[in-house]
Amino acid sequence: MKTFWRLPRGVDELLPPAAWELETLRRQALDLFVSWGFDFVEPPIIEYLDALLVGSGEDLDLQTLKMVDQVSGKQMGVRADMTSQAVRIDAHSLVTDDVQRLCYVGPVVFANPQISQTSRVPIKAGAEIFGAVNLAADAEVIALMLETMKVAAIREPVLLLGHMGIYRGLVTALIASGALHREHERELFGCVQRKSETDIATLLDQSDLAKMLIRLPSLMGGIDVLVKVREALKDGPPDVLAALVQLEELVALVTAQNDDVVVRIDVAELSGYGYHNGPVFAVYHPEHGKALAQGGRYDGVGEAFGRPRPATGFDLDLKNLIGGAMGLDVIFAPFVASGERTQLHQAVISLRAQGERVSYALSEDEPLPRGCQRALKKVGGQWQVTSHRAKP
Repeated sequence: MKTFWRLPRGVDELLPPAAWELETLRRQALDLFVSWGFDFVEPPIIEYLDALLVGSGEDLDLQTLKMVDQVSGKQMGVRADMTSQAVRIDAHSLVTDDVQRLCYVGPVVFANPQISQTSRVPIKAGAEIFGAVNLAADAEVIALMLETMKVAAIREPVLLLGHMGIYRGLVTALIASGALHREHERELFGCVQRKSETDIATLLDQSDLAKMLIRLPSLMGGIDVLVKVREALKDGPPDVLAALVQLEELVALVTAQNDDVVVRIDVAELSGYGYHNGPVFAVYHPEHGKALAQGGRYDGVGEAFGRPRPATGFDLDLKNLIGGAMGLDVIFAPFVASGERTQLHQAVISLRAQGERVSYALSEDEPLPRGCQRALKKVGGQWQVTSHRAKP
């Protein structure tokens, strides 16, 4: 049997009304980003592979579909993430030494679904700030991320805050002391992501530094958990303590600007594709089993493009934020004889100008569209919108 009608595993399509709901949300998200002073960019969906993978880890490499460009002979990739594209644009297409805010919306493609039930073609929307080294930029990005949740009608989101510098500082010290072999660093990263203290312990010795890292997955909770974090890391390396101070300052900034948000701390939060090196953040909701938005600071990633600028940002998959639409109501315009068509057409033009959807019947016996609740009917010589269930 021919299967031309089937889509590849993990590749989905949106049908009415979800397709229109996604488009509406896309426009609302862009309007929000632009109203905050972010400039819209639209990077290409394919680029040379080395540009797409700048500053990223193995995860992004494995998620990137690859091909050979028949023009240049170079390897190209279909983007699986848009942050590196924003970095390239800041470094070469829109060069400035000032603070630059960029935003984008578009599809990315995963070579494999990240988890079961995940679309391989997410629609990513995101915002990035380049050239700002202080935490005010991270706080602004977080505030915009939370405002995007409001646009998407996500009520009472949970904001998760962490800092990659705590983990990175401990790992650097462990490698320098010989307590961790560099070839085990990626394995350790995965263990911490899974929050498996037992697996972490098998890779480390019993030094004080190792015990600090082993404890990281358990150091999570409300803002008051920061007291436990400071106690657990009090003898840590200077860069670890500096990262903790930054995290505490960011918490203060975020809670001052967003007094209605629930904040949770997780110093073992290692999200993203490996390029984050400062504060990291994500939005969760009890009705969703995964992060609805996530981001963080990635200073210096642009060095590969010759512009190692400070940078912070977030992105989200718009497909994860739709699903509640009932569809837009359509007004049904009946099929009429040519002599009456002019007056009916004027009524239709007027309704469409008011933002209504009006669908013409193409024959006398065409039934009402599925779910249609309203129809145009001639009453007293004038075309009026009535309920099609109303008695004549």
